[in-house]
Amino acid sequence: MTSPRVTPVLESHYQRSVADYWNAEKNPVNLRLGDVDEIYHHHYGIGEVDWSVLEGPEETREERTIKELHRLECAQTEFLMSHLGALSPADRVLDAGSGRGGSSFVVNERFGCEVDGVSISESQVAFANDQSKRRGVDDRVRFHLRNMLDTGFETGAFQAIWNNESTMYVELGLLFAEHSRLLRRGGRYVCITGCYNDAYGLPSRAVSQINAHYICDVHPRSTYFKELANHRLIPAGVVDLTAATIPYWELRAKSTLTTGIESAFLDAYRSGSFQYLLIAADRV
Repeated sequence: MTSPRVTPVLESHYQRSVADYWNAEKNPVNLRLGDVDEIYHHHYGIGEVDWSVLEGPEETREERTIKELHRLECAQTEFLMSHLGALSPADRVLDAGSGRGGSSFVVNERFGCEVDGVSISESQVAFANDQSKRRGVDDRVRFHLRNMLDTGFETGAFQAIWNNESTMYVELGLLFAEHSRLLRRGGRYVCITGCYNDAYGLPSRAVSQINAHYICDVHPRSTYFKELANHRLIPAGVVDLTAATIPYWELRAKSTLTTGIESAFLDAYRSGSFQYLLIAADRV
């Protein structure tokens, strides 16, 4: 395996602000959920909620709710993984915007393949590499302080690449150009992302609130398909997960782990101005 060439990690003031945000982030809605089974995700959930978690003894309600929220975010990961195609232990895959490493560990356990994760957050990379050592998979699952727009990995190195709620931090044209370079011909790219609905018009107030909260820039739905096509990534499947994620946000809004952004997500999804999509594309 060739080591990545050395490239600058942070190339703009904006990227530095994003790195600073995630280096300082210790949000209980991420950490408390990950503590359930030491799989730490940085994305939302899908599926029907077991509302019985809000019933029963008050002293254990928080524990039940946290486990249910974690179950829903794990279901989202499994749904993404089911679209990566047929992978084997001989394959190498890339987790672009890997956070604290949750999805990378799930993929390695499911397929046995070699995983590289990249993040511009030093604290996330350190956390994820520590988890990899604790799990005894650091020879197969590695995390790098790298910029997903210019990873330094060799051309055609990966059979599959995914972004799980991280595309809103970058220009899609630059991102898909790098993914196209890194993927083998016939390789698979998958993302799950929130995007604003072009049919609605410009971003709604709720979408603007989401952007401000996460220091991100939610893209219009059309830009994904335009830039995928521009970079030889041909959609193989698109799934609208909007209805499937609303129950997660409804439960989170009733939990002790609220961050103040729950109502904006619910307003955006219910109004139709915001959509939650899975897009799978093949490199041709």
